[in-house]
Amino acid sequence: MALGDLGAEIWKIENPNEGDETRSWSPPAFRGTATYYLSINRNKSSLAVDFRTERGRAIVRELAQRADVLVENYLTGTLARYGLDYPALDTLNPRLIYCSISGYGRTGALAERAGYDFLIQAESGFMSITGEPDGAPQKFGLAISDLLAGDAATQAILAALYARERTGTGQAIDIALFDASVAALSSVAGASLNAGVRAKRYGNAHPSIVPYQTFDAADAAFVLACANNRQFRDLCSAVIERPDLPVDERFATNSLRVANREALTAILAAAFATRSCDEVVAACTAVNVPAGRVRTVEDVLASREVDERGMVYEMDGVRATGSPLRFSATPVRRPSAPPALGEHSDAILRSVLGYGDEQLRELRAAKVIR
Repeated sequence: MALGDLGAEIWKIENPNEGDETRSWSPPAFRGTATYYLSINRNKSSLAVDFRTERGRAIVRELAQRADVLVENYLTGTLARYGLDYPALDTLNPRLIYCSISGYGRTGALAERAGYDFLIQAESGFMSITGEPDGAPQKFGLAISDLLAGDAATQAILAALYARERTGTGQAIDIALFDASVAALSSVAGASLNAGVRAKRYGNAHPSIVPYQTFDAADAAFVLACANNRQFRDLCSAVIERPDLPVDERFATNSLRVANREALTAILAAAFATRSCDEVVAACTAVNVPAGRVRTVEDVLASREVDERGMVYEMDGVRATGSPLRFSATPVRRPSAPPALGEHSDAILRSVLGYGDEQLRELRAAKVIR
């Protein structure tokens, strides 16, 4: 989808019978199709072909000979059984970039194990650092490991395309949801690896910065993010009228504020509890102290900033969030609607492989394509 935003022509190969299984991940649904599927399939053309048949495999091989990139996420060894693995297709098209996305990668003891976002969130340590300190481990509110792996794959594919300009040849890319999630542990992993700090849950607070968390105003919750001493001083003097706090020996530096987290948090919570959220956020913003209301998804999607930045598109009646990329000279393309199953089978086979009407009729009759 991201590569499609950048202008790539995408051929989405689907099972002719059920298609991409996310089509049925509902409710909710829109016009009979799961909104989950609609949210992640813009900019694609659907070719429904059964590569369990020899004629279906021949079609995929022909497409691979003309493609720049192939992305697949089958279990390790599955496509090798059909002659559609990297060694086989590299022989047909040495310029092909073959990107495999799996749960645990194509090497190692877990290479043949199926990977699901929820499992990866648990096994990568994500859930152990998410949630309230005295609560149960929590997953993210969306499929964060899937999304991280997709971003990693996009980055790797673009780098491989750039490398191909120099070498003239493609290569295999091995992206694991597990690897992408472990890499994203970043500062938490750094504290554990280099300082022996045992990672734990802080809820909406920060392990190394105070005050950096949610607070409750009289009518709503908001986030406060004081990342330095200047911001803390301005918060205390201009927002809560407590200029004594920055010179208090318990709170004079960030390290001291972290050590005395509970005492400072109690003081701030009391100061905010009697004021409206809008009042507190406005006062903070006026002195460049980062603060913002905790909003619902519906509030965000209806917000002025989303409209001004063009972050919601409508595609043939389907509304979805758009690409976050902004270019001065090569803008992302206006997205096309997620395709119906097999919607572009004939068009792709005609324009890319030169198939005629009779060939298409034969393939449909044999249930090779839909």
